[in-house]
Amino acid sequence: MTARRRLHLAAHFPGVNHTTVWQDPRAGSQIDFASFEHLARTAERGLFDFFFLAEGLRLREHKGKVHDLDVVGRPESLTVLSALAAVTDHLGLAATVNATFNEPYELARRLASLDHLSGGRAAWNVVTSSDAFTGENFRRGGYLGHADRYTRAAEFVATARELWDSWTPGGAPRPFAHHGRHFSVSGTFDVGRSPQGHPVVIQAGDSDEGREFAASSADVVFCRYGTLEAGRAFYADVKRRLAAYGRAPGDLKIMPGVTFVLGDTAAEAQEKAAGIRRQQISPQTALLMLEQVWGRDLSSYDPDGPLPESDPDPTGVVAQGRVRHGDPLAIAARWRALSEAKGLSIRQTVLETTGRQTFVGTPGQVAAGLAEFVAEDAADGFILVPHLTPGGLDDFVDRVVPLLQERGVFRTEYAGPTLREHLGLPLPVWKG
Repeated sequence: MTARRRLHLAAHFPGVNHTTVWQDPRAGSQIDFASFEHLARTAERGLFDFFFLAEGLRLREHKGKVHDLDVVGRPESLTVLSALAAVTDHLGLAATVNATFNEPYELARRLASLDHLSGGRAAWNVVTSSDAFTGENFRRGGYLGHADRYTRAAEFVATARELWDSWTPGGAPRPFAHHGRHFSVSGTFDVGRSPQGHPVVIQAGDSDEGREFAASSADVVFCRYGTLEAGRAFYADVKRRLAAYGRAPGDLKIMPGVTFVLGDTAAEAQEKAAGIRRQQISPQTALLMLEQVWGRDLSSYDPDGPLPESDPDPTGVVAQGRVRHGDPLAIAARWRALSEAKGLSIRQTVLETTGRQTFVGTPGQVAAGLAEFVAEDAADGFILVPHLTPGGLDDFVDRVVPLLQERGVFRTEYAGPTLREHLGLPLPVWKG
């Protein structure tokens, strides 16, 4: 193994998907501020870099009804993080905000305000949308085509940075003017230069456009991959793109989202992981996920029975507000081959094909696995996605973080007050 490298850790508040276990007696509210506070305080106790909030702009629907696994009433991310700034001292605060349905001046102002309120701990996870279903919630109606999403997002980020740079490091405001394809704005920005210069920019996405956008504009990449080999390939591809934009490898941190299950023995951890997967994929959830692939109502099927003999409808839509990944016909072919080879039911097939926990084992095994990914250039750190709200991170902080510290691969104290210092990112050069 190569020389030790320090890894970075972030905490993802469990989202509105099938990774969250709702039935566990320890599961708490998804909207009570106490839940956000508990997880954030736990992450700060573990010396994590930042706390990460996902966000949707419309309740998802399944067959014309609000999706059962969605959270009704989830507060807006920047509002929650502003409240968390008052009950944390060091933890970075990252909000997911859509670049398709917002405007640069307003969002730059809100992010700069959070950076001031928190003493330099704000971050923006830039996401885009080509979803007309979500677009119906907004004045513009409509939506952007896939090809336009990242061009707007790149110009959005560049415009926000122009606004943040319109104040000199000495604290003097100067007029700004931006005239581009998507935005034409001018005036005077009314929030002074923030403690970090610019809030940290996070990008989530694995497409070629997303990787190029990350290389040109992001400070952190939030991605997903399940193996060391896939991680090394992604890491090498994104890092090599940086040079074209005059950036060094350390200017961009790659942090995949990962899950974990801990046990006193490896066997116990595997047993717990299997139990969690069964909770995550209930019979009802298995049918819902099958319908998303097949593109039609399959409620008459037995989740403990075989897969449908008919092929999916590639044009069928039963779920609104979620991304459909891949070719349905190809997915169905893979699922059928697996089901026939192993004699699996619908639910068992979904359990086999929709992901497992990334790191499963004793605290020592999980610590070793995390350190290996970083040492082998498969990641710079990790965004941990616990399966329970709000206490799903407690065991990790109590049992894994000390082992990472003993290995010399994780901090024993915060290096400074700002998120850029936690991440080892340079301060942005002022462009006056």
